[in-house]
Amino acid sequence: MPVEPATICVLANPASGRAKRDSGTLDLAMRVFGPQVSLRRLDAGQTFEDAVKSALADGFTTIVAAGGDGTVAAVAHALSGSGASLGVLPLGTFNFMSRGLGLPEEPEAAARAILAGHPHRISVGTVNGLVFLNNVSLGLYPRILAERESAYARWGRFRFLAYWTVIVTLVRAQRMQTFTIETEEGAREVRTPLIFIARSAYQLERFGLSARDIISDDRFAVFVAKAGTRWHLMRLAMHLAMRRLVPGDDVELFSAKSLVIRTPKRRPRVAFDGEKRRMLAPLRFEIKEDSLSIIVPDAEDRVVT
Repeated sequence: MPVEPATICVLANPASGRAKRDSGTLDLAMRVFGPQVSLRRLDAGQTFEDAVKSALADGFTTIVAAGGDGTVAAVAHALSGSGASLGVLPLGTFNFMSRGLGLPEEPEAAARAILAGHPHRISVGTVNGLVFLNNVSLGLYPRILAERESAYARWGRFRFLAYWTVIVTLVRAQRMQTFTIETEEGAREVRTPLIFIARSAYQLERFGLSARDIISDDRFAVFVAKAGTRWHLMRLAMHLAMRRLVPGDDVELFSAKSLVIRTPKRRPRVAFDGEKRRMLAPLRFEIKEDSLSIIVPDAEDRVVT
Protein backbone atom coordinates (compact mmCIF):
# COMPACT_ATOMS: atom_id res chain seq x y z
CA MET A 1 0.00 0.00 0.00
CA PRO A 2 1.42 3.44 -0.94
CA VAL A 3 2.54 5.76 1.86
CA GLU A 4 -0.15 8.21 2.95
CA PRO A 5 1.21 11.77 2.36
CA ALA A 6 -0.35 13.22 5.51
CA THR A 7 1.69 10.78 7.63
CA ILE A 8 5.03 11.96 6.17
CA CYS A 9 7.41 14.46 7.75
CA VAL A 10 10.53 15.41 5.77
CA LEU A 11 13.52 16.29 7.97
CA ALA A 12 16.09 18.27 6.01
CA ASN A 13 19.77 18.79 6.72
CA PRO A 14 20.72 22.07 4.99
CA ALA A 15 24.44 21.18 5.24
CA SER A 16 24.22 17.96 3.20
CA GLY A 17 26.02 17.73 -0.18
CA ARG A 18 23.50 18.68 -2.88
CA ALA A 19 21.22 20.52 -0.45
CA LYS A 20 24.14 22.82 0.38
CA ARG A 21 25.23 23.32 -3.25
CA ASP A 22 21.71 23.68 -4.67
CA SER A 23 18.91 24.58 -2.29
CA GLY A 24 16.42 24.11 -5.13
CA THR A 25 16.80 20.32 -5.09
CA LEU A 26 14.69 20.01 -1.94
CA ASP A 27 12.04 22.33 -3.41
CA LEU A 28 11.76 20.04 -6.44
CA ALA A 29 11.12 17.04 -4.21
CA MET A 30 8.58 18.91 -2.08
CA ARG A 31 6.56 19.84 -5.17
CA VAL A 32 6.22 16.12 -5.92
CA PHE A 33 5.37 15.26 -2.31
CA GLY A 34 2.57 17.84 -2.37
CA PRO A 35 1.05 20.12 0.28
CA GLN A 36 0.02 17.31 2.63
CA VAL A 37 3.65 16.38 3.33
CA SER A 38 5.29 18.43 6.08
CA LEU A 39 8.82 19.81 5.83
CA ARG A 40 10.98 20.59 8.86
CA ARG A 41 14.53 21.90 8.58
CA LEU A 42 17.04 21.15 11.29
CA ASP A 43 17.55 24.27 13.41
CA ALA A 44 20.95 25.43 14.60
CA GLY A 45 21.93 23.35 17.62
CA GLN A 46 19.04 20.89 17.13
CA THR A 47 19.84 17.18 16.93
CA PHE A 48 18.15 14.74 14.61
CA GLU A 49 17.10 12.71 17.63
CA ASP A 50 15.21 15.71 19.04
CA ALA A 51 13.71 16.51 15.64
CA VAL A 52 12.53 12.90 15.17
CA LYS A 53 11.03 12.75 18.67
CA SER A 54 9.13 15.95 17.97
CA ALA A 55 7.80 14.63 14.65
CA LEU A 56 6.71 11.33 16.21
CA ALA A 57 5.00 13.19 19.07
CA ASP A 58 3.05 15.16 16.45
CA GLY A 59 1.72 11.91 14.98
CA PHE A 60 3.89 11.41 11.88
CA THR A 61 4.56 7.76 11.09
CA THR A 62 7.00 8.13 8.17
CA ILE A 63 10.08 10.27 8.64
CA VAL A 64 11.97 11.11 5.44
CA ALA A 65 15.67 11.91 5.92
CA ALA A 66 16.59 14.53 3.31
CA GLY A 67 20.37 14.59 3.12
CA GLY A 68 23.38 12.32 2.80
CA ASP A 69 24.34 9.04 4.46
CA GLY A 70 25.20 10.76 7.74
CA THR A 71 21.75 12.34 7.90
CA VAL A 72 20.07 9.02 7.08
CA ALA A 73 22.05 7.19 9.79
CA ALA A 74 21.18 9.83 12.40
CA VAL A 75 17.46 9.60 11.63
CA ALA A 76 17.67 5.77 11.53
CA HIS A 77 19.23 5.79 15.01
CA ALA A 78 16.36 7.88 16.35
CA LEU A 79 13.74 5.64 14.67
CA SER A 80 15.30 2.26 15.52
CA GLY A 81 12.95 0.19 17.63
CA SER A 82 9.96 2.47 16.95
CA GLY A 83 6.89 1.70 14.88
CA ALA A 84 7.59 4.52 12.44
CA SER A 85 9.24 4.10 9.04
CA LEU A 86 12.31 5.77 7.52
CA GLY A 87 12.22 7.25 4.04
CA VAL A 88 15.40 8.33 2.24
CA LEU A 89 15.56 11.41 0.02
CA PRO A 90 19.13 11.42 -1.40
CA LEU A 91 20.65 14.90 -1.17
CA GLY A 92 24.20 13.96 -0.18
CA THR A 93 27.42 13.40 -2.08
CA PHE A 94 27.54 9.60 -2.31
CA ASN A 95 24.08 8.46 -1.13
CA PHE A 96 25.17 4.86 -0.64
CA MET A 97 22.08 3.93 1.39
CA SER A 98 19.56 5.24 -1.15
CA ARG A 99 21.47 3.73 -4.08
CA GLY A 100 21.55 0.40 -2.28
CA LEU A 101 17.77 0.56 -1.94
CA GLY A 102 17.43 1.23 -5.67
CA LEU A 103 16.07 4.75 -5.22
CA PRO A 104 16.58 7.26 -8.04
CA GLU A 105 19.13 9.98 -7.32
CA GLU A 106 17.04 12.77 -8.87
CA PRO A 107 14.92 14.41 -6.14
CA GLU A 108 11.61 14.38 -8.02
CA ALA A 109 11.92 10.71 -9.00
CA ALA A 110 13.03 9.76 -5.48
CA ALA A 111 10.02 11.55 -3.96
CA ARG A 112 7.66 9.70 -6.31
CA ALA A 113 9.31 6.40 -5.40
CA ILE A 114 8.86 7.11 -1.68
CA LEU A 115 5.16 7.96 -2.11
CA ALA A 116 4.59 4.73 -4.07
CA GLY A 117 6.87 2.60 -1.88
CA HIS A 118 6.15 0.25 0.98
CA PRO A 119 7.68 -0.41 4.43
CA HIS A 120 10.20 -3.21 4.91
CA ARG A 121 11.95 -4.15 8.15
CA ILE A 122 15.74 -4.48 8.16
CA SER A 123 18.49 -5.28 10.65
CA VAL A 124 21.04 -2.60 11.46
CA GLY A 125 24.52 -2.50 12.91
CA THR A 126 25.43 -0.62 16.06
CA VAL A 127 28.77 0.53 17.47
CA ASN A 128 28.63 1.32 21.18
CA GLY A 129 24.86 1.53 20.75
CA LEU A 130 24.96 3.97 17.82
CA VAL A 131 23.16 2.81 14.65
CA PHE A 132 25.02 2.69 11.33
CA LEU A 133 23.73 1.54 7.95
CA ASN A 134 26.80 1.41 5.69
CA ASN A 135 30.10 1.00 7.50
CA VAL A 136 32.32 1.92 10.41
CA SER A 137 36.03 2.38 9.87
CA LEU A 138 39.10 2.75 12.05
CA GLY A 139 42.70 3.69 11.45
CA LEU A 140 43.49 6.07 8.62
CA TYR A 141 39.98 6.40 7.23
CA PRO A 142 38.82 9.06 9.74
CA ARG A 143 41.88 11.06 8.69
CA ILE A 144 40.82 10.60 5.06
CA LEU A 145 37.44 12.13 5.94
CA ALA A 146 39.15 15.09 7.59
CA GLU A 147 41.21 15.65 4.43
CA ARG A 148 38.02 15.33 2.38
CA GLU A 149 36.19 17.98 4.40
CA SER A 150 39.15 20.33 3.99
CA ALA A 151 39.09 19.79 0.22
CA TYR A 152 35.31 20.26 0.10
CA ALA A 153 35.59 23.54 2.01
CA ARG A 154 38.12 24.82 -0.50
CA TRP A 155 36.87 23.44 -3.80
CA GLY A 156 33.27 22.25 -3.29
CA ARG A 157 31.68 18.86 -2.67
CA PHE A 158 32.74 16.81 -5.69
CA ARG A 159 33.21 13.03 -5.74
CA PHE A 160 36.58 13.13 -7.47
CA LEU A 161 37.96 15.10 -4.50
CA ALA A 162 36.89 12.29 -2.18
CA TYR A 163 38.92 9.78 -4.17
CA TRP A 164 41.91 12.11 -4.37
CA THR A 165 41.99 12.52 -0.57
CA VAL A 166 42.19 8.73 -0.20
CA ILE A 167 45.42 8.71 -2.20
CA VAL A 168 46.92 11.74 -0.44
CA THR A 169 46.20 10.46 3.07
CA LEU A 170 47.44 6.90 2.55
CA VAL A 171 50.58 8.03 0.76
CA ARG A 172 51.37 10.33 3.69
CA ALA A 173 50.80 7.57 6.24
CA GLN A 174 53.80 6.90 8.47
CA ARG A 175 52.86 3.86 10.53
CA MET A 176 50.44 1.03 11.08
CA GLN A 177 48.24 0.64 14.16
CA THR A 178 47.75 -2.51 16.21
CA PHE A 179 44.20 -3.57 17.05
CA THR A 180 42.80 -6.54 18.96
CA ILE A 181 39.63 -7.96 17.40
CA GLU A 182 37.43 -10.26 19.48
CA THR A 183 34.63 -12.29 17.86
CA GLU A 184 32.70 -15.45 18.66
CA GLU A 185 35.64 -17.30 17.10
CA GLY A 186 38.16 -15.85 19.58
CA ALA A 187 40.63 -12.96 19.72
CA ARG A 188 43.28 -11.93 17.22
CA GLU A 189 45.78 -9.08 16.97
CA VAL A 190 46.14 -7.24 13.65
CA ARG A 191 48.56 -4.59 12.46
CA THR A 192 46.92 -2.53 9.74
CA PRO A 193 46.37 0.98 8.36
CA LEU A 194 42.59 0.63 8.39
CA ILE A 195 39.63 -1.61 9.22
CA PHE A 196 36.14 -1.53 7.67
CA ILE A 197 33.15 -3.08 9.44
CA ALA A 198 30.41 -3.18 6.81
CA ARG A 199 26.63 -3.57 6.74
CA SER A 200 26.05 -2.41 3.14
CA ALA A 201 26.61 -4.92 0.35
CA TYR A 202 26.03 -2.18 -2.22
CA GLN A 203 28.85 0.03 -0.94
CA LEU A 204 31.26 -2.90 -0.82
CA GLU A 205 30.47 -3.83 -4.41
CA ARG A 206 31.39 -0.29 -5.48
CA PHE A 207 34.91 -1.19 -4.30
CA GLY A 208 34.97 -4.55 -6.05
CA LEU A 209 34.31 -6.49 -2.84
CA SER A 210 31.62 -9.12 -2.47
CA ALA A 211 29.96 -9.87 0.85
CA ARG A 212 26.26 -9.98 -0.01
CA ASP A 213 25.78 -13.42 1.58
CA ILE A 214 27.36 -12.19 4.82
CA ILE A 215 25.18 -9.07 4.94
CA SER A 216 22.03 -11.06 4.11
CA ASP A 217 22.84 -13.43 6.95
CA ASP A 218 22.74 -10.46 9.38
CA ARG A 219 26.45 -10.57 10.04
CA PHE A 220 29.20 -7.96 9.81
CA ALA A 221 31.64 -8.12 6.90
CA VAL A 222 35.01 -7.11 8.37
CA PHE A 223 37.76 -6.02 6.00
CA VAL A 224 41.29 -5.56 7.33
CA ALA A 225 43.75 -3.79 5.02
CA LYS A 226 47.00 -5.70 4.82
CA ALA A 227 50.13 -4.10 6.25
CA GLY A 228 53.16 -3.72 4.04
CA THR A 229 55.77 -1.43 2.58
CA ARG A 230 55.35 2.17 1.48
CA TRP A 231 54.78 0.88 -2.04
CA HIS A 232 52.05 -1.44 -0.76
CA LEU A 233 50.28 1.52 0.86
CA MET A 234 50.49 3.52 -2.35
CA ARG A 235 49.01 0.62 -4.31
CA LEU A 236 46.25 0.26 -1.71
CA ALA A 237 45.50 3.99 -2.04
CA MET A 238 45.24 3.71 -5.81
CA HIS A 239 42.98 0.68 -5.60
CA LEU A 240 40.73 2.46 -3.07
CA ALA A 241 40.54 5.55 -5.26
CA MET A 242 39.78 3.46 -8.38
CA ARG A 243 37.36 1.25 -6.39
CA ARG A 244 39.24 -1.91 -7.35
CA LEU A 245 40.28 -3.51 -4.08
CA VAL A 246 41.68 -7.02 -4.43
CA PRO A 247 40.51 -9.51 -1.76
CA GLY A 248 43.41 -11.50 -0.36
CA ASP A 249 45.91 -8.98 -1.71
CA ASP A 250 44.73 -5.56 -0.50
CA VAL A 251 42.38 -6.75 2.23
CA GLU A 252 41.48 -9.78 4.32
CA LEU A 253 37.79 -10.57 4.87
CA PHE A 254 36.05 -12.34 7.73
CA SER A 255 32.54 -12.20 9.17
CA ALA A 256 31.14 -11.92 12.67
CA LYS A 257 27.76 -11.74 14.37
CA SER A 258 29.24 -9.41 16.98
CA LEU A 259 32.73 -8.13 17.72
CA VAL A 260 34.79 -6.02 20.07
CA ILE A 261 37.76 -3.98 18.84
CA ARG A 262 40.39 -2.81 21.30
CA THR A 263 42.45 0.14 20.07
CA PRO A 264 45.79 1.74 20.99
CA LYS A 265 44.00 4.93 22.10
CA ARG A 266 41.33 5.28 24.75
CA ARG A 267 39.19 7.50 22.51
CA PRO A 268 40.03 6.65 18.89
CA ARG A 269 38.67 8.52 15.90
CA VAL A 270 35.87 6.50 14.31
CA ALA A 271 34.25 7.11 10.94
CA PHE A 272 30.74 5.84 10.30
CA ASP A 273 28.44 6.48 7.34
CA GLY A 274 30.55 9.41 6.20
CA GLU A 275 30.72 11.12 9.60
CA LYS A 276 33.51 11.04 12.18
CA ARG A 277 33.82 11.36 15.94
CA ARG A 278 35.86 10.13 18.87
CA MET A 279 34.38 7.16 20.72
CA LEU A 280 35.30 5.42 23.94
CA ALA A 281 37.18 2.15 23.42
CA PRO A 282 36.72 -0.76 23.36
CA LEU A 283 34.31 -0.52 20.43
CA ARG A 284 31.44 -3.00 20.67
CA PHE A 285 29.57 -3.99 17.50
CA GLU A 286 26.17 -5.71 17.53
CA ILE A 287 23.39 -6.51 15.07
CA LYS A 288 19.90 -5.27 15.98
CA GLU A 289 17.68 -7.66 14.07
CA ASP A 290 14.57 -6.32 12.26
CA SER A 291 14.77 -3.13 14.31
CA LEU A 292 14.16 -0.56 11.57
CA SER A 293 11.26 -0.10 9.16
CA ILE A 294 12.39 1.53 5.92
CA ILE A 295 10.44 2.62 2.83
CA VAL A 296 11.65 0.70 -0.22
CA PRO A 297 10.62 1.46 -3.82
CA ASP A 298 8.32 -0.82 -5.74
CA ALA A 299 9.92 -2.84 -8.54
CA GLU A 300 8.87 -0.42 -11.30
CA ASP A 301 10.55 2.50 -9.51
CA ARG A 302 13.85 0.76 -8.71
CA VAL A 303 16.99 1.84 -10.54
CA VAL A 304 20.28 -0.03 -10.89
CA THR A 305 23.49 2.00 -10.52
